[in-house]
Amino acid sequence: MIRTSSRLLRLVSLLSARPEWTCRELAERMAVTDRTVRRDIARLRDLGYGVESAPGPWGGYRLGPGARTPPLVLDDEEALAVAVALREAALSGVLGTGQAALAALLKLRQSLPARLSDRLGALDGALEHTPRSGEPQIDSLVLLELARACHGALRTTLSYRDHAGRASVRAVDPYRLVHTGMRWYLVARDVTKRQWRTFRADRVVSVRPTADAADLTDPPDAAALVSDGIASVVYPVCTTIRLPLPLDHALRRIPPSIGTHSPDGPEATVVRIGGNSVDCLADYLLGLATPLTVLSPDEVRRALVHRARALLTANR
Repeated sequence: MIRTSSRLLRLVSLLSARPEWTCRELAERMAVTDRTVRRDIARLRDLGYGVESAPGPWGGYRLGPGARTPPLVLDDEEALAVAVALREAALSGVLGTGQAALAALLKLRQSLPARLSDRLGALDGALEHTPRSGEPQIDSLVLLELARACHGALRTTLSYRDHAGRASVRAVDPYRLVHTGMRWYLVARDVTKRQWRTFRADRVVSVRPTADAADLTDPPDAAALVSDGIASVVYPVCTTIRLPLPLDHALRRIPPSIGTHSPDGPEATVVRIGGNSVDCLADYLLGLATPLTVLSPDEVRRALVHRARALLTANR
């Protein structure tokens, strides 16, 4: 039975490798008879694989659409390549939230044999992801452990550092990971405070799941909770701008995790944005590359005008 199962996986791998094979080519590759190939093709069809055949002396077999999605067969190098690609997709946010890439990476790593898991661990230690300027680096292994905690729905102990660098230990019920395009956030229920909270993933030092089931009663909208939390942070400097865009367009230009929006008639939106300094806000507004009016404060308006003039002078 084991020999037959291994042979079927080998046959699927060969059929996936190129558009079409003759029966004789498959038999030679697998070191079996033509009759065995035909019998194995019939077994694959019974398992739901859409193996098509062409009649005649030059006909052959090809893998077409089946009745259901068959298992994906990867060799060692292909599995490592997919794992690394999923890791980078999750960290960069190139696929949007990155949640799908992270979930796929978690499933792949759980199914890898020890020899590949060790190689992937070595690659994780050697590869670095370059974050956006000024953004902290996140440990991909910590991110994967957080994803595993959410997937397993087990109460988890976090070693965490807040914005001031103070260390603490939190008992949480993990629910979702949210990627804002800049950072990863864990949405979890704080067991002690009995409240749904957000935790910046780059501030998580370690993740230790327990044997207790997480209490996920009445979970929140994870993305909305993160956006509201970010927008409500008290920054040293705030600016209010007016965009000549309707509300839905303004939200695409400046996400709700960056500022709070209010419509100013049908064709304009007023947005309030916080920042760590006047210069940071001016740089951000200039990077929007869209017409806008700074309503307040004057310091941000002057800094923005100064940068725009310097840019114009440099490009005359």
